[in-house]
This record gives sequence, C-alpha cells and structure tokens, in this order.
Amino acid sequence: MLSVKASVAVEYIEDAIKARLVPMVHGSPGVGKSSLVHQIAESFNLVLIDLRLSQCDPTDLNGLPRVLDTNKATYTPMDTFPLSTDKLPAGKDGWLLFLDEFNSAPPAVQKAAYKLTLDRMVGTKHLHKNVAIVCAGNLETDGALVSPLSTANQSRLVHMELHVDHKDWLEWAQSNDIDYRITAYINFRPSCLQKFDPDHSDRTFACPRTWEFTSRLISLWDGEIPSSKINLLAGTLSEGVAREFVNFSKVFLDLPTVSSIASNPSVAHLPEEPSTLYAMSAVLADNITQDTVTPFLEYVDRMPKEFQIITIREMSRRYPEIETSPRFVNKVAEIATYL
Repeated sequence: MLSVKASVAVEYIEDAIKARLVPMVHGSPGVGKSSLVHQIAESFNLVLIDLRLSQCDPTDLNGLPRVLDTNKATYTPMDTFPLSTDKLPAGKDGWLLFLDEFNSAPPAVQKAAYKLTLDRMVGTKHLHKNVAIVCAGNLETDGALVSPLSTANQSRLVHMELHVDHKDWLEWAQSNDIDYRITAYINFRPSCLQKFDPDHSDRTFACPRTWEFTSRLISLWDGEIPSSKINLLAGTLSEGVAREFVNFSKVFLDLPTVSSIASNPSVAHLPEEPSTLYAMSAVLADNITQDTVTPFLEYVDRMPKEFQIITIREMSRRYPEIETSPRFVNKVAEIATYL
C-alpha cells in the first residue's frame, strides 16, 4: 500500500464518500488521522459520530435483542446510529460515522462490522442514506495493539496509509493558531515533526498530536519558556526534541522588535543565521496586519530569496486577509517564478 500525505488523503477520502464507499486510513499514532476526519466532517457539513471500535461489544453494532408481542425476537439498534427513519440534524446535511481504532477491535467486533461497512445496516435496520462512514487504525508495525484485518474486512474497505508531510502540516498549523515558535522550528528541523519509533525508550515522542499539545502548553507562558517547564515539555515531546526546541525558541529573544521593524524597516537589524531567519519569518507572519504590511514587506525585501518565499507563505496562511493588499499582491507577483 502506497502512503499519502494528508492533503491527498483528504481528496481520496472525499472521493470514497461520494462513491458511497468506506475508506480505511492506516497510520502511526499521532499523525493526525482523527484531525483529518474532523476536517472532512466539517467540509461536508456533517455531524461527526466518533465510535472507538476497540471499546465496543458486538451487540453495540448488531443491536440489543428484544422480544416482540408476536413471541418473536428482534434487535434494537443503539442510538449511536442514524437510521433511515431519523430526521436530519438541524443545520447539517447528515452524519459522518467515524469507526476509529478499527483494527484494534476484538475479532468478534470486527466481524460484527461486516454488515455495517458493506450493507450499511445495524442488525435489521438500514442506516440513513446521508451517513458517510470512515474507518481508521494504527499500523501493525507500530506496537499499538492492532490485529491484521480479515480478508472479508479488507475487501469491504478502500485502504490508504497516511504519512506525515511537514509542508502539509505547516499549512494546517499556520491556519490553526499553532504557536509561531513551533512552526519556525519545524520549518528549520522538518525531521522533528514526526519522530516515531516503535522501539523508542522515551515515554512519548514528537508527532503532530504532541506538537499541538506543546502549542497549548507554551501559550500559557509569556516570553521565554521557563527552565522549570523543560521536563513538562520532555514528557510531551521526548527529552531530546524538547531541549532542542527550547534552545531554538531562545533565538526569538534576540530578534529585532516588531515595532522597530514597523518604524524603520530599511535599517532594522536583519539576522544572517538560517535558524534565526526562520524565527524572524515566523515573528513577521504572526504580527502581520493591514497596518504593518508595507513596512514588513520592505523588511522582507532585504531577506535572502528563499526566506522571502517562506515568510510570504506564512503571512498568507496566518492572515489570509493580507492577500487583498496591493503591496502584498505585488510582492507575490515578484517572487511568483520562485513559488
């Protein structure tokens, strides 16, 4: 199975949903499988139903037995599943049923899912026609307690393997308020976005999920990351990556201030070291407004061409409104051949 980056996986999953097929996203822990499905539910205007198959019992998928007045028995589906007789949720176009941890479920539960994924039925009841289904699970090589899918399940699903692409992730991060120090660091050290090794000795590892955790943590502290918090970040990212990131973040303390650049862009200090230029790009992108676009872009003109491109891209992602500025449009046209 060929692996795909997140932007391609989104396209493939959307194609499968439109064809009324069930995609199965395979990927290592923390690479963003769940975030990707949340994104798709939002783009299709669907209510997300997050069902962890590893925590289910076969009756959760088949329904509970119930005796009828006719002295026969039937199955009553759980209210988890929207049925053909249900009304659409207010303001939504349907539901996305996310069967997460699919290959971590016991074999009996995986078998119970046969009917759900292929026939779109829960027991004897049909799912609503506006229900999309997406499955996801970790890789067998990840040490994440998964089981090989049976051939019956294999042929019921459309399979793809998700891998981490730092450019894809940076585009997402810059549009989702991930701390600019993190995006600058990943721009500088792309290999540290995903440091998963199933045989690692640390208690955790750097991955898209734990970088998002890190962003939430460092947003609590103004200015420099306190030295007393390094162990906390080590418990989030692993010790090696945490210490390197904290040291990198100290670069920001020596950068020219935003006000000095805005007031004197032609003479404000311009760093020369690549690591510091990555940091400078992030600071400019994080502080760009309609009022600062002209002086900031004058300052950007002084940067090496590759860092001009990085800065322009970050500005556009973090502050899309800037694309209406004539000065910004002219700058993009100037570097278009490099983009």
